[in-house]
Amino acid sequence: MEIKRLHHIAIICSNYETSKQFYTEILGFKIDNEFYRAERNSYKLDLSLNGQYLIELFSFPNPPQRQTRPEATGLRHISFGVKELENAIERAVVVSKKRKILPEDLPIFRSENICVSSDNTLAGIEKAHISRVLHENDWNISKTAKELGIDRSTLYSKIRRYSIVQRDL
Repeated sequence: MEIKRLHHIAIICSNYETSKQFYTEILGFKIDNEFYRAERNSYKLDLSLNGQYLIELFSFPNPPQRQTRPEATGLRHISFGVKELENAIERAVVVSKKRKILPEDLPIFRSENICVSSDNTLAGIEKAHISRVLHENDWNISKTAKELGIDRSTLYSKIRRYSIVQRDL
């Protein structure tokens, strides 16, 4: 599964008119749809920017100030457009040892797909990523360079620059 784009962001506000004015008049979002939900005494506003639907704005009168309920003020959720979601879910159903699919059953959340580095600089993250890919490819330089999308000479240069050795992983 690969995240391809942001689908939309859902935000909960406590002052609908102020929030609506902020997103439309100050930030320049266009109103696509506006719904009043009488049973909840709240609004739902769909906003787009440059023709792309991006924000779902919800209002609730006096929402709780805690983040454990959907009615809490602030970010409600972020939705991404993904590639090969159906394949990822089918695989997770087959591979999962439980009746419920957990995040670690999906490829994007598996620890081997996450680059971990105690050095959070770009160079530190790049070193950790190159080291991991080299290890996965048993230090096959050609295969690693191809997977990283760089020339072999560039890979050799980065191995020297970052002092990467086989015992790093």
